Amino acid sequence: MKFVKQSSKGPIRNMTAPSVFFSYSHADEAMRDQIEKQLSTLKRQRVIETWHDRHIRPGEEFAQAIDDHINRDRIILLLVSPDFIASDYCYEIEMQRAIERHEAGEATVIPVILRVCDWHSTPFGKLQAVPRDGKAIKQWPDIDEAMLQVAKAVRQAAERWQAPRDTASAGSTAELATPATPAPAAAGPRSSNLRLAKNFTQRDKDRFKDEAFEYIAKFIENSLAELTDRNSGYEGVFKRIDANRLFATIYHDGKDVARATYFTGGGSFGDGINYVQGEATGSNTTNETLTVCADDQSVFLRSFGMANFGADREQKLSPQGASEYFWELLVGHLQR
Repeated sequence: MKFVKQSSKGPIRNMTAPSVFFSYSHADEAMRDQIEKQLSTLKRQRVIETWHDRHIRPGEEFAQAIDDHINRDRIILLLVSPDFIASDYCYEIEMQRAIERHEAGEATVIPVILRVCDWHSTPFGKLQAVPRDGKAIKQWPDIDEAMLQVAKAVRQAAERWQAPRDTASAGSTAELATPATPAPAAAGPRSSNLRLAKNFTQRDKDRFKDEAFEYIAKFIENSLAELTDRNSGYEGVFKRIDANRLFATIYHDGKDVARATYFTGGGSFGDGINYVQGEATGSNTTNETLTVCADDQSVFLRSFGMANFGADREQKLSPQGASEYFWELLVGHLQR
């Protein structure tokens, strides 16, 4: 099918721009300012709005203003540093409430690692962090490049919130590998070390694989449509062959410049989700496979690493992360 341009603003920007809430320690205010500058394009394009406590006007109640936004804003950036983790207000109040809303599908929480610290064992340690691989911004030789990755992650999150909310996508907003019931607010001081080991059955893993494939299919379809709308001379074509297979093709001035097949099941690859260059009707070959794995906290996808010589094998991918990975395999050579 050919995607037809629906409006001058594109097919998915048809709702109010989501607001981005900055949860941060004042010790990191300078870095917050730099990140907000990187979001300027998104603000000018009315993709997002931003808010942090420096927007509180004289005479406003400080705690109430923050509560209003932490309970309402769709995208929450946790600017993670030793000072953030040491802050009782950031960690015990803002972060805990952010995770509750994320797990309930009410918001998207993105941990932004500013400075080196022990964050992997925190409640947000199971979320996909930015910059890439959770490498702290301060460790990057080019800090602007690291902050650009933050801006790209915010754009992706904003576009998901602006997209029409159907049954297939509504449950996929949160990036956690498996949904969890939000914890009730504690009446007083309590430990944040409340994580207990979980067990996942084969049924849980099979359900996760099916839901992940549906998410990937919707992601690829929407991405092809948006690519067509934004890039003159390019056309993205999406074909859903059956419940377990789809084709994606990109044309430039009528010439096919990228083709891929995504499928589940069949042959030796029945336990995973597969990517093959070109249109393949068989299931006996693959260029990349994501297998369903589980630890004591979540179900996730893990790459075989065939496409990148094993470089991505340790990543625990959510359906969103898997979709981005597969999309990169399709379009990466067109961007370089």
